[in-house]
Amino acid sequence: MYNQKIIDQISAKLIHRNESVAVAESVTSGHLQAALSLGENARQFFQGGVTTYNIGQKTRLLDVEPIHASSCNCVSGQVADEMARHIAELFISAWGIAITGYATPVPECDINSLFAHYAIYYRGKLLLANKITSQLKNVSEVQIDYVNKILVDFLGVISE
Repeated sequence: MYNQKIIDQISAKLIHRNESVAVAESVTSGHLQAALSLGENARQFFQGGVTTYNIGQKTRLLDVEPIHASSCNCVSGQVADEMARHIAELFISAWGIAITGYATPVPECDINSLFAHYAIYYRGKLLLANKITSQLKNVSEVQIDYVNKILVDFLGVISE
């Protein structure tokens, strides 16, 4: 399901650097948190995270700007950016990762292709922001696809 080899490499690198990561999720419904918790000695690098599905919780818990968030159904690069920055602050973590997007089409909002925005923060600075897509159809497969893509990119960022 999750790319365990990548997770173990992330674990080893963060433990070696004596750094931790916290996660804010929406579309992946806790899958990114679950994946990181599978890393060897996870308690030494994984602070935890939150899953927020609606604008109320995103603005209340993660300081997402409400006017912008309401204009885009909470799915944008800006929302992911704000979520990542604030989750790192909330959990007092060196790294913050956030994702928001769609795992199913929403025809009434003219969302027919599946995509998500994610951001990776390090010590208050945005290091990576990206939009990813999935061609899969099953919701849980889309979520896992997003998670595995983020894990690969996160490993790349912490390896630089």
